[in-house]
Amino acid sequence: MKSLYLTSFLVLFTLSCFADGSVRKSHHTENGFKNPNPNFETKGFWNVIVWQFQRFQLPNSLDPADYPPFPVVGNDGLQLKANTSQLSVTWIGHATTLVQIDGVNILTDPIWSERCSPISFIGPKRYTPPGIKIEDLPKIDIVILSHNHYDHTDLPTLRQLEEKFHPLVLTGLGNKKLLLGEGMKNVKEMDWWDETKTKDLTITFTPTQHFSGRGLLDRNETLWGSYFISGKKEKVYFGGDTGYYSHFREISERLGPIDVAILPVGATEPRWMMQPVHVDPKETVQAFVDLKAKYLVPMHYMTFVLSDEALDSPVPRTKEELKRSGISEGQFVPLKIGESRFF
Repeated sequence: MKSLYLTSFLVLFTLSCFADGSVRKSHHTENGFKNPNPNFETKGFWNVIVWQFQRFQLPNSLDPADYPPFPVVGNDGLQLKANTSQLSVTWIGHATTLVQIDGVNILTDPIWSERCSPISFIGPKRYTPPGIKIEDLPKIDIVILSHNHYDHTDLPTLRQLEEKFHPLVLTGLGNKKLLLGEGMKNVKEMDWWDETKTKDLTITFTPTQHFSGRGLLDRNETLWGSYFISGKKEKVYFGGDTGYYSHFREISERLGPIDVAILPVGATEPRWMMQPVHVDPKETVQAFVDLKAKYLVPMHYMTFVLSDEALDSPVPRTKEELKRSGISEGQFVPLKIGESRFF
């Protein structure tokens, strides 16, 4: 009889863990998702208001016209179209890069729009042009989206890519409905640590410390993350948007060392506002160490004014942190917008 009671208890306990046919994972909530860091503190709407008022008191202008011209390299795409085997990374601007690995062309968080905003004529404006025109891209096989913020999931750009290339679009849980409604045909949602195998690649959706939302009432209803791209011999990591936490070490421990880590270095100030969700150069370098990567390609700067640091400051600050950490500057690959690096 005791055995029967024990068996019944175990059955009921197991069933209680299955809300929708799967075990409730620690980052899932009843209404969406949460970060792995139990001490993560979100910054709410009123924090944003306070920050915007503080910006009026800044001593220096954030207008890029006050800086020397930003380096942009014209890229006609011919070399990229001819590349069918070599690992390469091209920085198109902001978090948009073209990764070529084992003959597969992958775009990260593509945005070609003039503004990253729900309204086409209001919001953060692009101050440097995309490094390559959409019509000059090689055939795009895969688009990876780290989260649904407007500067990372740009619907006008995605519609153009769908019309021209019909790519596979990978995204976090909860985003498929939006993308299908905007005309994407081949969308796959992923949870953290889910794998997608295509051709000779394995792409894993990995944790970050961030948040999601495209309005005031949908905070954290969809999942955010990063991507670990594993090819025949080489591995590439795309960090998306993230604050610093132990997830970088966990990714390396579970999936192995990385050849190229594409990591954010911008949108860092003021720290009281940005620290939970955006790594600064010091934290980027620590993440690079945690990931056990060979090369660091910086991104998420010099394109949109989203924060209070000078647009041209992230690279010099990152170089200082690399030197302080005893890391060779040869491992740092600060691409010009439009520039390609073949590894």
